[in-house]
Amino acid sequence: MRKPLTSEAAKAVGPYSHGIASDPFVLLSGQTPLDPSTGELVGGGAGGQTRQCFANLLAVLADDGLDASDVVKVNVYLTDMDDFATMNEAYAEHFDEPYPARTTIGVAALPLGAAVEIDLMARRRDR
Repeated sequence: MRKPLTSEAAKAVGPYSHGIASDPFVLLSGQTPLDPSTGELVGGGAGGQTRQCFANLLAVLADDGLDASDVVKVNVYLTDMDDFATMNEAYAEHFDEPYPARTTIGVAALPLGAAVEIDLMARRRDR
């Protein structure tokens, strides 16, 4: 069974759900660094964009009663692998040990010209 998740604090740029709850897992679609109030990409390079991606992702999780401690897997997509250290620094602000599993992939391009996109999977602790 799939329950769609959406949040006013995130912006979708296509025909998809922000996430799907399929107990006990919650899978979130990739979030680009859009400011939900303006629908525009945020500045600040890869670091600022990573922070905005997580603001969007964690807002979707919060609307479903979850937080960063429930995250078990993260996928990060970067258009420039030279931004890895900057992304990694911003990424580390959002998690404590034990850190979620993670994959970082270099890609040719992302929607709307974003430098980074992030998706994740969380698991409900009570199930």
